[in-house]
Amino acid sequence: MRGVHGEHSAHSQHGAHGEGASQAGQVSKGSKPVNPHPRGSGDFVFDMRVLGRGAGQYRDEQRTAAAPDGLGSGLVLVPVGADVALDLRFEAVTEGVLVTGSAVAPLGGECSRCLDPLTSSIEVSFQELYRYQPGPGEDDGDGEDRFLDGEDRNIDLEPAFRDAVVLALPLSPLCRDDCPGLCAECGAKLADVGPDHGHGDKVDPRWGLLTKLNLNDTTE
Repeated sequence: MRGVHGEHSAHSQHGAHGEGASQAGQVSKGSKPVNPHPRGSGDFVFDMRVLGRGAGQYRDEQRTAAAPDGLGSGLVLVPVGADVALDLRFEAVTEGVLVTGSAVAPLGGECSRCLDPLTSSIEVSFQELYRYQPGPGEDDGDGEDRFLDGEDRNIDLEPAFRDAVVLALPLSPLCRDDCPGLCAECGAKLADVGPDHGHGDKVDPRWGLLTKLNLNDTTE
């Protein structure tokens, strides 16, 4: 089961938890936020051994992770190593562990109209089901399912986070919604030079001879 990724938003959503999950059953012993995970490649890895297999048990966790490489390209991206705020709920279900979460990350890049540097942020939401490893002879899914890793029952959320961010990144980032861009003739920033900026009625030199024609001359 592939997760469903939400659109990015400029406003923080009210947590990453649904009412159905909060009423699903007893909270496991690991429901309280744990100590911050060591920064590094394991920032998006979570140990699910503290979460029982009984359907309805859940735990909530907030963590600050370091952004991995390759989140964006072209005009906008999430800087490598930037702080990513994760707000997560892990819920035990029959098939495995259902993860519902949101993430807020900074953005850096340049405006697609005036090319000025810009900084912003992006918020994404995601939901993924991580299945228990299939036993001998059991169905191993369609190749797109995600599984808990080995006996440690680890979950690596980096792929889910990466998919959500890449889908939500703006194709044409702007420094502001009404950015006028650059002058097509001289490249001046129109926001700086003002609305009266212009270059007169210039004529392409290739058509210069046409300006000398007297269109009112009827002499044959």
